[in-house]
Amino acid sequence: MPSVRKKRSEAAGAGALILGRAARAEDAIQEYRERWARRRGLLPTVIPYTGYGAPGWVRALGRVMLTREPRTRRPTVRGWRSFTSVAVNFVDVIITVGGIEHRVRADRGGVIDMRVPSTLAPGWHTITMRSDDPDGEDLPAAEAPVYIHDPASGFGIISDIDDTIMVTALPRPFLAAWNTFVLDEHARGATPGMAVLYDRLIRNHPGSPVLYLSTGAWNVAPTLSRFLTRNLYPAGPLLLTDWGPTHDRLFRSGRQHKVDSLHRLAEEFPDVKWLLVGDDGQHDEEIYGEFALARPEAVRAVCIRQLSAGEAVLAGGRTKAEDYATRTEVPWLYAPDGAGLATELKALGIL
Repeated sequence: MPSVRKKRSEAAGAGALILGRAARAEDAIQEYRERWARRRGLLPTVIPYTGYGAPGWVRALGRVMLTREPRTRRPTVRGWRSFTSVAVNFVDVIITVGGIEHRVRADRGGVIDMRVPSTLAPGWHTITMRSDDPDGEDLPAAEAPVYIHDPASGFGIISDIDDTIMVTALPRPFLAAWNTFVLDEHARGATPGMAVLYDRLIRNHPGSPVLYLSTGAWNVAPTLSRFLTRNLYPAGPLLLTDWGPTHDRLFRSGRQHKVDSLHRLAEEFPDVKWLLVGDDGQHDEEIYGEFALARPEAVRAVCIRQLSAGEAVLAGGRTKAEDYATRTEVPWLYAPDGAGLATELKALGIL
């Protein structure tokens, strides 16, 4: 009779085989769609995203898609088309920073996420990215804004998006699909007082970065960027993830993406104490609490936006992670909107 260990090994092997087949199937479909799109005359286009950095380096973010030649210098792919457009896998990309070119390669999903050397001073700058595709014509370089952090500020904001700065009154299981395929940035509701709160924080802490961390896919980055601009939120990079099978799972973990991003930012900016902003309807309290326990020196405070009773029902209930506030020395602040959080932050001396 097989041992328990052998059974587990066989189950793990079968699971790995299924995941491997899923990834290969996705690659085959992607290859077919790319050939078909190229025959229709579509060209590799870099869709630029806002990047960030510090003196000595910059993290460039973007995605290479097959599109028709754009009419603007900064191409975008809107709405549901962001999910039907074809990414270009493993294509070379030329990133130009301060007049110096760096050759990098987009990943399996066409995503550009590269840290390259830089001599840029603190503040906002523009870099360019263009594809270098050996199989066809390349479009002109696209411009991407990047924010270089000033080490003297010692402060920064990491903010969740859904239910923290943006509210959509829909049940959680339908939220992602609605936000992606149906709703545009004009119809999304901004959380009252949050944009004003962030603006006041940046004014009180000049040179501080603002990063928006979400479990959303890179496909929705253009829509989210327009929402932030339209609702007067401070400009800042979006840290999103990608969808689809990998070697060890059918779908990437949004929670793990947030955890990994927090630890990466702590390592990239060891001089920064972060204000972590989230809500009590997802896993923000748990994720922020574990991060504060592991790296208390990197957290100035945790701000949790409390959902209304109706929002909590749609979100699937509230998290029960209040015990983190007693397990860490990091201040935890709770309020239903930006005005309430501003009062708490003022009492703490942060605002």
